Formats: sequence, C-alpha cells, structure tokens
Amino acid sequence: MRSWKNHVRGELQQRDQTEKLPFIGVFTSLSQMEERFEFRKTFLDDVQSKSLDREKLSQTVSDLTTVLYLKEAELQYWQSRVSHYRQEALSLAKRSNTLKTTLSEFEYTIECQSKELAALRNEQKGINEALALACREKDELLQRWMEEKREEADRLNKYNDAQERWQRVAKHLKKHLHSERKKEFVPIVTNSWYGEK
Repeated sequence: MRSWKNHVRGELQQRDQTEKLPFIGVFTSLSQMEERFEFRKTFLDDVQSKSLDREKLSQTVSDLTTVLYLKEAELQYWQSRVSHYRQEALSLAKRSNTLKTTLSEFEYTIECQSKELAALRNEQKGINEALALACREKDELLQRWMEEKREEADRLNKYNDAQERWQRVAKHLKKHLHSERKKEFVPIVTNSWYGEK
C-alpha cells in the first residue's frame, strides 16, 4: 500500500514540475516585453521631446504601436495559457483528492474484509474440528452398531440352529411315534372262505 502511494505522489510531483516549466518562460518573456515596452516608451518620449522629424516619429510610433499590439496579443495568449494550466491544476488537485478518498475507502474495505476473512477462517477451523469429531463419533457408533448387529446375528443363527435341531428331533419323534402307533393297531383280516378271523 505504502509503495503504491509513494508512486502516485512521485508521479504527481513530477507532473507538477513539468507543468511549471512553461510558466517560467512565460513570466520571463513577459518581463522582457515589459522592459522593451518601457524602453520603447522612453525612447518615444525622448524622440518627441527632441522634436525629431514627424515622418520618422510617426513611423516609429506606428512600429511601436504594432509591436505593442503584437506583444499585448502575445501577453493575452500567455495569460490564457496560464489560466488554462491553473484550471487544469485545480482539476488535477480535485481528482487527486478524490483518488485519495477512494484509496482510503479501499484501504478501509480491505481492512474490514481481512478481519471478516480471519473470522471466517476461525469459524471454518471450528467447523472442521466439529466435523472431524462428528466423523469420529459416527465411525465409533457405526462400529458399535455393526458389533451389536454381528452379536445379534450370531444369537439369531444359534437360535435358528437350535430351532432346526428341535424340528429335526420333533420330526424324528413324530415319525417314530407314527410307526409305533402302526404297530399297536394291526388291522383285522377276515377270511371269507373259512369264516376264520
């Protein structure tokens, strides 16, 4: 942040220095023109006071007037340039202030976002720890559940085995009982030829 500000400040200072250079020439030229004007004015006064010939004086006055008009036009041009550069300097100063304000806002926003990011990272860390704990608890619960289901399956298998054994024994006993009953109740056969039982 600091290096960026220093860079912007350096660029603005360099621009100010380069923009001031044209004005130095303007004021120097203006000073020289005023000196020339004063000199010519003095010269004109001397010419008039010495009663030089009118034609030469008139020509000199005409030349001086022409030069004066040119210098006044040049002076107005440089004054307009000075006014233009002054307005541009004011505009750049306002823009610089706006940029400084915007930069301060961005710095504040970055600071707030950095704090928010740090808070979110802390929150994420807590959530990750809670998630890891929940996963461990889930794995432990699943392990216990599977162990209980395994024990329940073992009990069920033992019960089923016992039931099958009882059913086989019951079937065998039933079959044995049935055969014993057959032996006890032998059917009576009659002989129709002899009438013997």
